[in-house]
Formats: sequence, structure tokens, C-alpha cells
Amino acid sequence: MNFCFRWDTTYRGLPGFFYKATRPDAMPAARMLIFNASLAGELGLNADALNSPEGARFFAGEIPDGGPEPLAQAYAGHQFANFTMLGDGRALLYGEHVSPTSGRFDIHLKGAGQTAFSRRGDGRAALGPMLREYIISEAMHGLGIPTTRTLAVVGTGEDVYRQEIQQGAILVRVARSHLRVGTFEYAAAFHKGPDMVRELADYAINRHHEDLVGTESRYCEFARRVIAAQVDLITHWMRVGFVHGVMNTDNMAITGESIDFGPCAFMDRYDPATVFSSIDRDARYAFARQPEIAQWNLARFLETLLPMLHSDQDEALRIANELARSFMVAYPKAWLGMMRTKLGLTEPLDADERMISDLHSQMRSSRLDYNNTFLALTRSMEQDGGDQVIPEELQTWYQTWRDRVRAQSGGETAALNLMKRSNPVYIPRNHLVEEALSAASGKGDFDPLFKLSDILREPYAWRSGMEYYEEPGPVDSGPYRTFCGT
Repeated sequence: MNFCFRWDTTYRGLPGFFYKATRPDAMPAARMLIFNASLAGELGLNADALNSPEGARFFAGEIPDGGPEPLAQAYAGHQFANFTMLGDGRALLYGEHVSPTSGRFDIHLKGAGQTAFSRRGDGRAALGPMLREYIISEAMHGLGIPTTRTLAVVGTGEDVYRQEIQQGAILVRVARSHLRVGTFEYAAAFHKGPDMVRELADYAINRHHEDLVGTESRYCEFARRVIAAQVDLITHWMRVGFVHGVMNTDNMAITGESIDFGPCAFMDRYDPATVFSSIDRDARYAFARQPEIAQWNLARFLETLLPMLHSDQDEALRIANELARSFMVAYPKAWLGMMRTKLGLTEPLDADERMISDLHSQMRSSRLDYNNTFLALTRSMEQDGGDQVIPEELQTWYQTWRDRVRAQSGGETAALNLMKRSNPVYIPRNHLVEEALSAASGKGDFDPLFKLSDILREPYAWRSGMEYYEEPGPVDSGPYRTFCGT
């Protein structure tokens, strides 16, 4: 059957040091549970052929002649600041597909069986975490946030054993690439000399920044672009109240795409110290610390590039330090610009920072919902008596902000247009995600999941009768905890 994949796996052109050829375990009882026909169309694939029993078996390891040549990628990483050797333990790069219209993409399988890097693990994945990644990754795409995406979730027909017996599943992930900060750390730590780092950097530049190939300053410029991509990504996360939960260096893609949605969640009531992950006991990856951690991860990335930045070690260190500092120069400006869009401020004023700080302080002390506060501000300009939708605690601040908006060029009309593009109506509320996962993995009822995913596909468009999907979780539900799902 012609699925219309165009395989060209350039990663195999790297030295074998970077990967191990790996075939997934064939699972003849596999069946398609979720298929992303829209994404398949974007990739130039035959959606009808893939969304079939044959397609399910293909994604579960039944490789036809002329099909992909899978491999498990080697990488390392700082996990909660502790360096360790890692690699694709329950995942593998199925191959690289070249879309006729939108470029090259990794087709990646999670839960396809053991690899050389499984570290005594079974290489399998449970259904619940794979469904979670589908919901969140596609929601991130809808929100306009750079992200890996989910092409399919396939039931394997086998059980996996964790704290309890669970249904097995494979997630088919699509990414610009799976090059991570941890891939560069692996090359630097486990090979003598800079040769492997240089090889990897040249590969990354050729794949993602072709205009830099052969230029004298290509490694410095490559680093600058990786940093700029992370500034953009983290700013987007902060815009919608997203907490990644496990910002280890192996979970930072050099493309600036969000990757790995294990213990992630979205903040309801505003608190900069919000942590959801059950294993983040020291709050290393709390909401407000995400920019700081991004810079820390980028510093680890820059350390691997030192021999390429300059032949003189002292000068290389100076350049690396300057690049590392550039994140914390660029990020506050990007964050402030983002907050202005959320408040509809089309003309920057020096007083904006104080006004934004006052808003956050009031939101925190009053335990206001993060996204719904900005949504209320947006809606306040769409109706007469708009102040009636504003919480009582914000009334004084609201009048100051409203006067500020009315005085700027374009007035409320320009502000409203900007705010409606910046403040989503719907996000993947944690209780809604849990309801959908419970119904799907516990009862085999996928309707709540499909309905939630449909709403999240266009999160800035209000839908009549869908008020339930705007509301935060119950106040008395207790702290929300997430788990990595491995």
C-alpha cells in the first residue's frame, strides 16, 4: 500500500557513534486509535491508506520493502542538573520524510520496543501518556507555539507493566529533528576531542540553517539562532501559563520546538512557583524558573561548542559567556513585548512594566486564574459595561489600564484585535485532560478526548455552549500532580 512517504534519513550519514540501527518489535495486533488526518495532509501523505489496519501495523513495526531504516539515537543530558548517559530507550527514529511542500521531518516512534539504550527498560509505552502527548502537542500547535506533533496513536494489543497493568501504545511523533542539547553533550563527553561535536554541528547547520554552510562564523551564528529560538519558545510558554515540568537538557530541541510532554500541565490560578511534576521536589522547573533553566541549558550547549567558537580558549570562553548572557538580554524584552500584546498595548510606554507587575501581584494575591483574567480583559472591550466581567479585586487596576488603552493610537479597536490573537479562550485545562484520558484509557470511550481536541484546534475562537471548557478545575480538588509516564 502506498503511504506516500519519501524516506531520506540523513542522520545515517553521521558516524555510527551517534546511533544504533534498531528495528521496532512487530506487533501484529496493532490497531489505529487516533489518526491526525490534517497533519498527514500537511506532510503530503496518503491519509486514507495510513488510517487503516495496514497503517497501524506499519507504525507498529511492520516495515515493507523500500521502507524506512530505523535507528535509536544516542544522547546524554543533565536531568535535574545531574549529568547522565541516555539515548532512545523506548523510542526510535523511524526515518526522515521529505514532504513535497513543507520540508524534512523526523518520523519518530515512542513505545516501539527495546533499544540498545533501554537501560533495562521494556521499551514500551502505556496508552494514557501517549494520549496525553497527543492532546498537549496538538493543543500547542493550535496555540501557535513551536512544537513536535502527533501523527498517530496506535494500540499495540499488548499489556505493559508499571505500577499496574496498562494497555500498550505507540505514539508517532513528527518533528523538524530530534537534535537536542543532550545530543551535543553526548558528543562532547563521550568522544575525545572536538571532532564529533563539529560533525554534529555541521550536520545541524546543513539541515536547519543551510544559508550558514561554509561561512566563517557559522558556529557562532548557529548558536545565536538556537538561543533566539529558545527565547521565542519560552516566551510562548509563559504567555499561556504552560509548565513543561521536566526541562532536562535532553528535552531541549535545538529547533526550538516543544518536546516531551510527560509531566507538563497548564497553570490555572496564577502562582509563579507553580510545580506539577511529582518528581520535581525542589521546584527546579517551576513556572517562573523556566527562563532561568533555559539559559542554564543553553550554557551547557555552548560549552560543547567552545572549540568551534574560537581557536583561542580564552576568546572562546568570552564568546560563549557573551552568547549565554544574550538570552537574558533578549528574553525580558520578548516577555515584555508579549505581555503588551496580552494587554492590547500597541505603543510601548515606560510605565508599562509597573502596570504589568501590579497586575501580576494582584493576580497572585487574589489567586486569580491566569488565562481567564486576560480573557476577561479582552471581553471587557467587546460589551457595554465591560467592567462587570472583571473580578472585584482588579477594578482599580482595570480603570488605569482602560484609560491607558483608550489614549493610545488605534484605541480600543486596535487593542482588542491584538488581545484576541494573544489570549486563548481554551487551553488544555488539567481536569479536562484527566477526564478525557480516564474515559479513553479506562473505558475505551474516546468521545471526550476527540471533543476536547476539536475545541483546542482553534483555541482563540469562542464557541457557543462550550463554557465548560473555559472553566478552571474545582478549587477543592487539591494540588494537581503529573507523572512522567515512563
